[in-house]
Amino acid sequence: MNLSAKSTENVEYMIDKIKEKLKVLNFGAIKPSHFDEEMYEELKEIYEHVMKKESFSPNEMQALAEELGSLRKQ
Repeated sequence: MNLSAKSTENVEYMIDKIKEKLKVLNFGAIKPSHFDEEMYEELKEIYEHVMKKESFSPNEMQALAEELGSLRKQ
């Protein structure tokens, strides 16, 4: 998938992959519709960070959740 282009489809893809990797239990809490293309670069950075790591500490999970929360549409 080419993530260099800002698109709704890419946002959906990255959110889905982040949820898979982090094994998010409350899938309803993180929806692609909560994010828009204005925050695309920040979301992509989080996505790339998450995909590089094999596992996450509870503190890292919390920090990632907070970061995703800060990117949500108001």
